[in-house]
Amino acid sequence: MPEVDTAATTAEDPQSSFDAFYRATRQRLFEFLYALTGNAAEAQDVLHEAYARAWQRWSTVREYDAPEAWMRTVARRIAVSRWRRARNAVFAHRRAGPPDDLPGPNPDSVALVTALARLPVEQRTAIVLHHLCDLPVSAVARETGAPEGTVKARLARGRRALAGLLGIDLEEESRV
Repeated sequence: MPEVDTAATTAEDPQSSFDAFYRATRQRLFEFLYALTGNAAEAQDVLHEAYARAWQRWSTVREYDAPEAWMRTVARRIAVSRWRRARNAVFAHRRAGPPDDLPGPNPDSVALVTALARLPVEQRTAIVLHHLCDLPVSAVARETGAPEGTVKARLARGRRALAGLLGIDLEEESRV
């Protein structure tokens, strides 16, 4: 694999010399990384990061005797670092064990969420913030940017609509 001679491009502006370096080396460096990682997507990600680092230091890198060798070293180190992070994540996962089973939603929760989805977004937001997040009307008003009276109206309309959707008789509930 021939190295790129940057001496001819040193007199040029940094952008054009970097562009020339990129065009001359990208395929060789990709093939190197693909062979190293065994994964084309991983090779591309590593190569992009290595070129970004080269661009950040281009005024220095372009003066090296072998900037492509510098790129191979940087890219290899990035790949190894990613492998280590992945390996450490696997080890941490194994140490922690599998996550606890989460119970599925109960039928009442599913019905409530389904009914909420049918409300206008303003009513739904007011009901969720007030009843499920336990925020007072004043906090709901601040968070939504609506006057308190508007929030109260949305809550009242939303409750009536929810009751209808869930088959609840509000008059009977108020007597209990």
